[in-house]
Amino acid sequence: MSSTMNVTNMKNGVNVSSNGSMSMLTIPQPLNNAINIFTIIILFITMISLGCTMEISKIKNHLLRPKGVAIAMVTQFGIMPLTAFALAKSLQMDSVKAVTVLICGCCPGGNLSNIFTLALKGDMNLSIVMTTCSCVAALGLMPLLLLIYCQGFTGLENAVPYVGILSALAFTLVPCGMGIVLNHYKPNYTPMVLKSGLSILIISSIIVFSLSGVAVKDMVWMILTADVIAVAALMPLIGFILGYVMSAVCRLSPKCSRTVSVETGCQNIQLCVTILKVAFPPEVIGPMFLFPLLYYTFQCAEALLLTVCFRCYQMAKSPAEETTIYTNVNVKHEEVKPPQCLRSSEENKPT
Repeated sequence: MSSTMNVTNMKNGVNVSSNGSMSMLTIPQPLNNAINIFTIIILFITMISLGCTMEISKIKNHLLRPKGVAIAMVTQFGIMPLTAFALAKSLQMDSVKAVTVLICGCCPGGNLSNIFTLALKGDMNLSIVMTTCSCVAALGLMPLLLLIYCQGFTGLENAVPYVGILSALAFTLVPCGMGIVLNHYKPNYTPMVLKSGLSILIISSIIVFSLSGVAVKDMVWMILTADVIAVAALMPLIGFILGYVMSAVCRLSPKCSRTVSVETGCQNIQLCVTILKVAFPPEVIGPMFLFPLLYYTFQCAEALLLTVCFRCYQMAKSPAEETTIYTNVNVKHEEVKPPQCLRSSEENKPT
């Protein structure tokens, strides 16, 4: 009954908090337009920067040997949406929170995974190819998965703006393709594009964060609830763990397994924010469009913790390996015999 009422309220432009009290989020139109514009700029810069890191030859190599990419696609679009659905169901989230969590769980991999893949000494080529392939595949898989999983929440079947989501996904492919073409035909311009893009990205992110804070300053408490925080903390952690386990079961190398693990747990937060902010009216989504930022915080913290643990493990492992090497060298030294020619001459010497 409450779920049906929540969906009705979604359609009527009312946000329902978890305790059943209703409150309306009204953002002045100029402020809302400014947030939308800078959100789109962030997504555009992110995707063109991702495209600039791609090389067509490397894409071909991984597509000709697609085992790692295939496993990553299964974990990305299998584990994460199912995890989002299971958490939203088990925590009995209302419809607004549930659809937000599902959209985040169904998003493709983000470029943050490339940074942590480098930190974890993973396969960078595989990571970049996986991120790009998941963004392309999301054009079909993300709406399909949302359609399937929304059946589990009463009334959500027709509440998701699939046209807006498809438009946002299609928009991501254009700058990514531009970056790939630029890197292929004008590789000398790539460093300049990446450097200037990073500056614009940082400035735009600060502006969006500030404007969003002004817009939801009186309702930000609605996102800091136990169920929302639990989902934001558990989703990336489950993705990291199950991504690595599945890769190990499929007998990928440890280097590739670490890459798939990071790709699985790291979602495209920029895309998620854009979909929630542009596809949903502010009075419908309410302050839940800030959920990806909360997810991003836990995602970074957990990935950083895994990186520290991995580096500590490597530091502890290296002295042990060196000791083993020195021991083997000493053993071999004791077993060294003179060459055959010298042994023959010594045996033939008169006594």
